[in-house]
Amino acid sequence: MQNLKWHQTTLKLAAIYNLLWGSYTILTPYHFFQITGIEAPKYIEFWQCIGMIVGVYGVGYWLAARDPMKHYPIVVVGFLGKIFGPIGFAQALYLGKFPINFGYTIITNDLVWWIPFFLILKRRYNLYKSQKNKQ
Repeated sequence: MQNLKWHQTTLKLAAIYNLLWGSYTILTPYHFFQITGIEAPKYIEFWQCIGMIVGVYGVGYWLAARDPMKHYPIVVVGFLGKIFGPIGFAQALYLGKFPINFGYTIITNDLVWWIPFFLILKRRYNLYKSQKNKQ
């Protein structure tokens, strides 16, 4: 099997990013809203809960990095979140529920990971196909 180093590195970087962003959101929930000029939500605990979810994804990515081809379901779940997050943002933007400045989170939380996660999953799919053809 080819070297999986870049897959592992990608997942470790995603893990570190998610753990940092999640911690930032939990520990300083108002900061993002202050620097973007967006009104903070009335129930800031929802924002902190999103931070917790993002942080938990970080734990999953770190664990998946040990063997990305074996633990690909974690990558699938993460990839789906990175697809559906921007779709939800676009809908909220269209409906006037979110200001455009909220999109900064979409760039770093979702868009930058599309290609690397897709390539990891593509490799896993190709591995599956080649194993199936051998049967």
